[in-house]
Amino acid sequence: MQMGLAGTAAGLLSGGMELMLTEPAQAQDVSTPDAALAELVNGNKRFTSGKMTHNEQDLAVLKAHTEAKQEPFAALLSCADSRVPIELIFDQSIGHIFVTRIAGNLVTPEIMGSLEYGALVLGTKVIVVMGHSNCGAVKATIDGKSVPGQISSLFPHIQPAVDQAGPDLLAATKANAKMQATLVREASTVISGMVKDGKVKVVAAYYDLGSGAVTFVE
Repeated sequence: MQMGLAGTAAGLLSGGMELMLTEPAQAQDVSTPDAALAELVNGNKRFTSGKMTHNEQDLAVLKAHTEAKQEPFAALLSCADSRVPIELIFDQSIGHIFVTRIAGNLVTPEIMGSLEYGALVLGTKVIVVMGHSNCGAVKATIDGKSVPGQISSLFPHIQPAVDQAGPDLLAATKANAKMQATLVREASTVISGMVKDGKVKVVAAYYDLGSGAVTFVE
């Protein structure tokens, strides 16, 4: 699978989807997984302290014609919740974060493929799987009530975390983020190989809607 995706990546790079990589707009070093993670931590500190800088960068990034180029240093798998604006939370600008979103921050084949693309083709150095406080998907899984449409299709993905952590919403949300991060890290032959080689790091995180703080979950 790894060789096939590598060939696909080469094809994308040489074809109509050619990715012209340039220096990222931020001045911070994001060349390694640890440095990329540190920039996310620092960005969240700027967000919670009200000292954000990303708005100052937006115009410069747009002038650099990012419509034809991207080199995100991090990838985020987060919940689709509208209260979780990824670029704002980490004080990052256009083109800095490769974002995938789905209710309950779940790993599906499509999500996994997107994260593999981000790591293999775009060169993201860190992948963060982030849950958040008051997550409706986790709460609904805990409640276990009948719901309309296909909403219940989310529940089997989250149930293992509820089984492990119990009915406590905070504990189940953190457990779900950890389980999904483990799935990304171990189930993808592409990402697991890059983790082994030290090219990318996969971590779980929790975002508190009230404080705005992101904590990383071990």
